[in-house]
Order: sequence, then C-alpha cells, then structure tokens
Amino acid sequence: VQLVESGGGLVQPGGSLTLSCVASGLNFDHHHMKWYRQFPGKGREMVATTNQLGNSKDYADSVKGRFTISRDNTRNTVYLQMNNLKPEDTAGYYCTTLFVGRDFWGRGTQVTVSS
Repeated sequence: VQLVESGGGLVQPGGSLTLSCVASGLNFDHHHMKWYRQFPGKGREMVATTNQLGNSKDYADSVKGRFTISRDNTRNTVYLQMNNLKPEDTAGYYCTTLFVGRDFWGRGTQVTVSS
C-alpha cells in the first residue's frame, strides 16, 4: 500500500488549499480514509475521515465548517479542501488508511499559514 500526499504550501491567513492523497496497492473503495495532522513536537491528531462511499464524514471540532473531506474512487484519491486557514492550522498533513489490520501512512505534505 502506498499513499502519496500533495498540495501543501505556504498560504496567508484566510486563504485556501486543497490537499490530495493518491492511494495504490489496495481496493481503494473498500477503505475508510482519514486525514491527520502533526504539529511540531507533538503527536498526530485526526482532522477528517470519510467512509468508503464518501457519504459519511467526521471532522475535528477545530476544523468543522472550514475543511471538507471528499474522495474520488475512480481516481483512488481522497481530498482535503481547507478554507479560511488560520496560523494554528500550520502542520504536516498525512492521509492514512487501515489495511489488513495495519495503519498505513503517507509521507505527508506541509501546510504553513503565515502572513
């Protein structure tokens, strides 16, 4: 299983970014997908999750109303649309999925929100 994130970068407060995560090595539409983030020197926290069909989603309270998770099962891709970004959203963002009892992670993409 391989997960490859992209789309991070430097953005001003109030700006937007869309992250992508392309998965391979698994039947993508059989798996829940999740986005996590990690702040410097801290553990990872869940940001958003989606079920196999993309019709059930969950978000961390800190991002509700600003972030949207979606997926395109024809492209084996999960997205994280991030609007109204704040400096406290600065972190490494990772996608992850559970496969045969083990969590798989991508290498992450850095999001920096700063003026």
